[in-house]
Amino acid sequence: MASSRPAILVVEDELAIVELVSFALKSAGWEVHAVHNTADAWQYLQQQRPQVMLLDRMLPDQSGIRLLSRIRGDRQFNTLPVIMLTAKSMEEDKVAGLDQGADDYITKPFSPKELVARIKALIRRKEPEHAELEMSLGPVRLDPVSCRVLVQDQQIEIGHAEFKLLKFMIAHPERVFSRSQLLDKVWGDHAVLEERTVDVHVLRLRKALGSADYLVKTVRSVGYMLSEK
Repeated sequence: MASSRPAILVVEDELAIVELVSFALKSAGWEVHAVHNTADAWQYLQQQRPQVMLLDRMLPDQSGIRLLSRIRGDRQFNTLPVIMLTAKSMEEDKVAGLDQGADDYITKPFSPKELVARIKALIRRKEPEHAELEMSLGPVRLDPVSCRVLVQDQQIEIGHAEFKLLKFMIAHPERVFSRSQLLDKVWGDHAVLEERTVDVHVLRLRKALGSADYLVKTVRSVGYMLSEK
């Protein structure tokens, strides 16, 4: 059975670093997948989208910079959060990585604690629905850590799928999402679901929210949004 934990892809050919990074990230609660060259990294991306990619600058088949350029040029992956790992501390190398679209970089040797902190900061910046801070809209409060949802300070019963849907939408209030976008963002690129499944979960979410069901708006011919207006 596949793990439900968020995955981080480590693209690194130095096995000692892979072991160190993998141990630190698994201890922090992430699923870790490691590959050792850009070809395997690209193949992995065709099968699964990680939450974050850690990409070494120097790899045996080609540079990590070239892979990053390819990723940023692909519409499917151009928003993928990427942190460059580099043994070089020269300013021009860092600038080159950032110019090609890296979200952050960290220079070897680095402490595992710093790496974990940088990843968490990037996730909060890039993907607010993955943050651990409590989120709220109107009378609804959602705690990502305890997985509790409260309406007017009263905890409600809510299914796992509806919780994920609410968590994503409450992180992006006042934004309209199509059914296909919600399938992609909430259930993943490779979820074997039909778009009408979203309608079912929206209906269940409204029922679970009770008196706060008015927050879930249907935008005709477009999709759904969470809004107080």
